[in-house]
Amino acid sequence: MAVSANDIHIRHIMLFDFRGGLSAAETARHINGVYPEVVTDRTVRRWFQRFGSGNFDLEDKQRPGASPKISEDNLAKMIEENPKLTCQELANIFDLHYNTVLSHLHSIGKRYRAGKWTPHELTPEQKTYRDTVCESLLLRNNNLAFLDRIVTGDEKWCLYINVTRKGQWLSKGEKAVPTPRADLHQKKVMLCVWWNIKGIVHWELLNVGQTVNSDLYCQQLERVKSSLTKLWPALVNRKGVIFHHDNARPHVANITREKLKEFGWEVMLHPPYSPDIAPTDYHLFLALQNYLDDNRFQNKDEVENAIKIFFAKKEQKTYLEAIEKLPTRWARIIETGGEYYDN
Repeated sequence: MAVSANDIHIRHIMLFDFRGGLSAAETARHINGVYPEVVTDRTVRRWFQRFGSGNFDLEDKQRPGASPKISEDNLAKMIEENPKLTCQELANIFDLHYNTVLSHLHSIGKRYRAGKWTPHELTPEQKTYRDTVCESLLLRNNNLAFLDRIVTGDEKWCLYINVTRKGQWLSKGEKAVPTPRADLHQKKVMLCVWWNIKGIVHWELLNVGQTVNSDLYCQQLERVKSSLTKLWPALVNRKGVIFHHDNARPHVANITREKLKEFGWEVMLHPPYSPDIAPTDYHLFLALQNYLDDNRFQNKDEVENAIKIFFAKKEQKTYLEAIEKLPTRWARIIETGGEYYDN
C-alpha cells in the first residue's frame, strides 16, 4: 500500500506522543489542533495498540475487507500447534492488522476462550496413577457395588466475610459499583465434616485459627465412629465401612493409619491432587460455599448457625446423587488417560 509523506509525518507524531506518554485521545486533539480533522480518535487508538504490542513499523497494514493476504489453512495450522496464541501475536506473525486476523479466525470457526483453572499441573506419572486407581475402583464397583459403604469427609475454611463479585446492568456511561477484595488475613474457622449416601455422619467447627493435626484427627475419628454406630449400626457391624479421605498430612500419618486399622475400616484408594473424585470437594463444599457467598458473620457462632441451617435444608437424595456420580467420573478419567474430570 502506497503511503504519502504526509501520512508518515502524522504517524511519526503519533509515535512521538505515544513514547511521551500521551493518551490516544490527547494525541488526536494535539494533531488535529495543527492539522484539522486529519485523524480520528479511532485511528490513533489503532496505532497506539500497535505500538503497545511492540510494533513500531509506520507502514500501514491491510484493513478488513481488503483482499486477503493470509492463508486460512496456515492460520488454522498455527492455532492447532499453539492454541494459546493471542490475536495480536498472530497479527504480528502474519504482519496483518488485528481485525483482519480476528475476521479470519471467526471465519474458520475459532473463538477465544480461557481454559478452566485446574487444581494441579499433573505429571505423566500422576496421570497414570489416577488412571490406575480409577480403573481399579470402577472394576470393583462393577463386580460388587460398594458405594453405599463409603464414608467420606474433609476440612474447609469458612470465612467470616464471603465476598463475591457479580456483574451489573448499567446504562451507557454509568460506572459499575466496585467490589472490595476480601482481607487475606480475615477471620475464619475450619469446618470438619463426614458423610455418606444417607446424609451427615458428624461435623464440627474448630476454634478460630485452629487447624487439624494427626492427634486431633484421631480424636475426631472416634467421634465419627460413635455417631456412625448410633445412626447406621449395620454399616459398622455388618457391611463394613470403606473410608474415603484425601492425602492431607494428618490423614496419612501413622497414628491415623493405626486408628483406622483399629476400627477395622478399609481405606479407599485416592490419588494425590484429585479433588475431582472427592465427593466432598466436587459436591458438598461447592454447595456450601454457594450458600455462604455474600454472607458476613460477626463471630464463630453465626458461622456455625449458618452451617446448621445449610445441613438442615439439604435433602438426603443430594448426598446419594453425589456419591453415585463417582463411577461416571472414574470412567471419564480413564477415557482421558488421567486428566482432570471436565464438567
